[in-house]
Amino acid sequence: MHKLVVLYLKPADPDHFRDYYVTNHLPLVTQMPGLLAWRYSFDVAATQGQAPYFAIFEAEFADAAAMTAARASAQGQQAAADVANYATGGAVVIHYPVQNGAC
Repeated sequence: MHKLVVLYLKPADPDHFRDYYVTNHLPLVTQMPGLLAWRYSFDVAATQGQAPYFAIFEAEFADAAAMTAARASAQGQQAAADVANYATGGAVVIHYPVQNGAC
């Protein structure tokens, strides 16, 4: 599995971010080909002090090639272009292969 994570910094208008993100942006993201699972939260907290992030998004793909293809697709390009409509504080995008562990 390969994971894509978007860490959003605090926007100028948090209420607009929340509303636009759920109403407009997520429907675009869910159309990306190869997307296996996704999740998000506006309740980002730090274990100590203030959290530097306002919101987080996680997407799962079968592998890095599937993620790359999804981001390059028309749907992926549309979702990427849409970020400027709500993420006025900026965003950090990271991705990585997931290693399984056991308890």
